Amino acid sequence: MGRSIAIILIPLILLQLVATWVFYNRHWEVVTERLTNSLRGEIATVIYMVERTETKSEREEVFKMARWTMGLLVDWKEGDLPFKRPRNFAFLDSRLAEALEKLDRPFALDTRSTPGEAEILVDMDPGYLQVFVSRARLFSSTTYIFILWMVGASAILFGVAGIFLRNQVRPIIRLAEAAEDFGTGRSLDGYKPEGAQEVRQASRAFIDMQHRINRHITQRTQMLSGVSHDLRTPLTRMKLQLALMKENEDNDNLISDVQEMEAMIDGYLAFARGEGTEEATEVRIKSLVDEVIHAAARGGQDIKRTSMASAKLFAKKNAFKRCLTNLVSNAHRYGGTKTRLSGGPDGKGWFLIHVDDNGPGIPAKQRGLAFQPFYRFDSSRNVNTGGVGLGLTIAQDIANNHGGKVELSVSPMGGLRATISLPG
Repeated sequence: MGRSIAIILIPLILLQLVATWVFYNRHWEVVTERLTNSLRGEIATVIYMVERTETKSEREEVFKMARWTMGLLVDWKEGDLPFKRPRNFAFLDSRLAEALEKLDRPFALDTRSTPGEAEILVDMDPGYLQVFVSRARLFSSTTYIFILWMVGASAILFGVAGIFLRNQVRPIIRLAEAAEDFGTGRSLDGYKPEGAQEVRQASRAFIDMQHRINRHITQRTQMLSGVSHDLRTPLTRMKLQLALMKENEDNDNLISDVQEMEAMIDGYLAFARGEGTEEATEVRIKSLVDEVIHAAARGGQDIKRTSMASAKLFAKKNAFKRCLTNLVSNAHRYGGTKTRLSGGPDGKGWFLIHVDDNGPGIPAKQRGLAFQPFYRFDSSRNVNTGGVGLGLTIAQDIANNHGGKVELSVSPMGGLRATISLPG
C-alpha cells in the first residue's frame, strides 16, 4: 500500500513542481510584465497631458480624468523627489521598475508604506507627479486560483486513488491471511476470490492448490491405512507362530526382528500420516503441556514444568501433543535423568516451548541430521535403546504443519534443548 501510494504521490508532486515553475516563469511573469507596461503607458499619457497644460486648473482636470478613466490618484508636488529608488526589489517591484525606466525620467517607488497601494513618484522639473495605484492592478489574481486549483485537484485525485488502492490491496492482504491460515492448519471456509483480475487469478490458483494438497493428504492416509492392515496381518501370524514354537536363541532373534518391524511400521505410518485429517482448534498450551508431563511422570520419568506462560493458540491438539510427547520421550531416552519444560512468548510474534535435559547432547554439526527420517545416532538395532529414528522427524513435520519449527541447541542444564516455535 505504501509503495503504491508513493508511485502515485511522487509523480504528482513532481508534476506540481514543474507546473508551478512553468507558471511562475512563463504565465505569471508575462502577465505581470504586461500589467506593469500598461500602467507605465497610462502614467506616460498623464505626463504627456500635464506637460501641455498651462494653468493649475487645467492640470487638475487632467488629474480628474486620470482618476475616472484610468483609476490613478495623481497629484502635483513641488520640490525634489522625497525618497530614492530602492536598490533591492521584490519580483513585483522589479517588474514595475523595468517598465518605468522606459519613461526616461527619474522615478521612485514605495510599495510597502500604503496598504494595498503602490506609490510612484515621477520627476517633472520643477516638481514631480505623485501617483497612487492599487497593487491589485500590478499582478494577476489567477495566481491564487491556479495554486488552489492544483492543490485541490491533487487532493481529490490522491483521495480517489487512495480509496481505489485500498480496495485493491485488501484482497491481497486477505489472500496472504488465507495462505497463512492454511499453513497453520486453520479452516478456510468462506474465503472467496475478489479484487483485480490478477488477484482473483492468484486466489483461484491458491484454492486449487489447497484442494490438491488436501486430496493428496486424504489419498495418502487412505492408502497407508490399507498398507497398515496388509502388513499387520502377516506380522500377527508370524508372532503367533513364534509364540507356539519352543524358546531358543533363534526364536528370540526372530521375535526381536518382528518387534522391530512392527515398531518401524508404526513409526513410519505415524510420520507419513502426519495427523492430516485433524482440524485446528484453540488449545490451551499450559494445560496440554501438563497432560504430557503427567503421562511421562506415570512412566517413571523425572519431568517437571519450571515455567509456562498461559496462552491460547490455534493448533491440532492431538498432533501437537504427539510432537511434544516425542520430544519429551527423546529427552528421557537419550538425555539423561532429568527433563524440564518451560515456555512463553518471545516478543516477536512467536510462542516458544523449551524441552531441556541433562544428557550428553548432540554436537552442533550433527543436529541437522537428527531430523532426517530413520537416522539414529545410536547404531543399536534394538528399538528399546536406539528407537527407529522418527521421533524428531515427526515432531518437526507436525511443527511445520502448524507454521512453526523445531530447533536444537545447548540446554542450560548442560544437555540438549529442543525448542518448538509456533506463531503466537
